[in-house]
Amino acid sequence: MTRRTFLQSIGSAGIGLLVPGSLALLPSAAQEQFKRFDGQDVFAHIMGKASAENWIRLPIGEVIGKVALELRGTPYVGFTLELSKDVEYCTINLKGLDCVTFFEDSLDIARVIKKGLSAPEDLLAEVRTTRYRGGNMGDFTTRLHYTTDWFHDNQMKGVVKVLTPSLPGAEPFTQKVGIMSEHPENYRQLASHPDLVQDIKLTEDAINARSMKYVPMEKLEAAEPLLKTGDIVGVTTSQTGIDIAHTGLCIKDEDGIVHFMDASSARSRMKVTVEPQISKCLNWSSKLTGVMIARPLEVR
Repeated sequence: MTRRTFLQSIGSAGIGLLVPGSLALLPSAAQEQFKRFDGQDVFAHIMGKASAENWIRLPIGEVIGKVALELRGTPYVGFTLELSKDVEYCTINLKGLDCVTFFEDSLDIARVIKKGLSAPEDLLAEVRTTRYRGGNMGDFTTRLHYTTDWFHDNQMKGVVKVLTPSLPGAEPFTQKVGIMSEHPENYRQLASHPDLVQDIKLTEDAINARSMKYVPMEKLEAAEPLLKTGDIVGVTTSQTGIDIAHTGLCIKDEDGIVHFMDASSARSRMKVTVEPQISKCLNWSSKLTGVMIARPLEVR
C-alpha cells in the first residue's frame, strides 16, 4: 500500500488484526503458539552490535536511533500483523516493516538493550507491553490501533511522554476517529466477527473525548530545535475518521538537522529510509496537517 493509497483508503497505519475471545487466560505454554518472530537473525545482529559498542550506556533516544539505523533498507511490507482472521498473534517481523512496526520495534529493541536483556522472548514481552492496552494482550480490540491511543496508553504505562503540548505552536487537535466502526466491512476480521465492532466503537468514543494537541505543519520548523533523536512522530491528517496517517522517528545528525526516518511506502523507495529535514519533507499529501511527538522515557 502506497502513501497515496493509504490516505485514500479507510485503513490507518495502526489498524491490524481482529480476533474473538481472549488469550489472557491461557497458560503460558499454550500462549507460545500465539507468538511469531520473523527476523531473529536481524535481532541477534543488532544485539551483538549493541553489546560490542556498549549502547546500554546511552540515553534511550540515542539507542533507538542506533537501532533504527541498523534497520535502514528493510523492505516496506504492510499488514505483517494480520496472520489470522481469528487469532491475535503477538508477532514481530524484522524482515519487513511498515511505518508503525518500524518505530515500535526500534523502541522495543532499545528497551530490551537498556534493560540488559537479549533474548527473543524479551523483545516479544516488550512488544506486548507497547502494542496492547495496559500492556495486556487479549483479542483484537485490545490492540492500540489508533496512534493517538498508542501515545496515550504508552504515556500511562511510563513508556513515553507526549511532548506535543509543550512545543511552540501547539494547537488543539479536533480530528475525530471512527473509521473502523463506521466501515467494519472493509476489515475482514471485523466483517467475520461483527460482535467486536461495539468494543471498537467504545474505544473510539474514549479517544474522541480526550483533549489533545498537535503542531500544525506550518509551525513545525519553529518546534524542530526541541526535537531529539528517538522521538516518535505521528503525522496528523484531515482524512475522515483517522487521526494519524503516517509515523516515524526523529534522527538528529551531527549538524543538528532533525531528519524524519520512516518505513516509506513511496513507490520510489518502499523501504526504511532516512528522509530529509522533518519540517521540509512531510509534504507528500495536502491532507497531512501537522505532527504529534512522543518522547521515549528511560526504562524503569
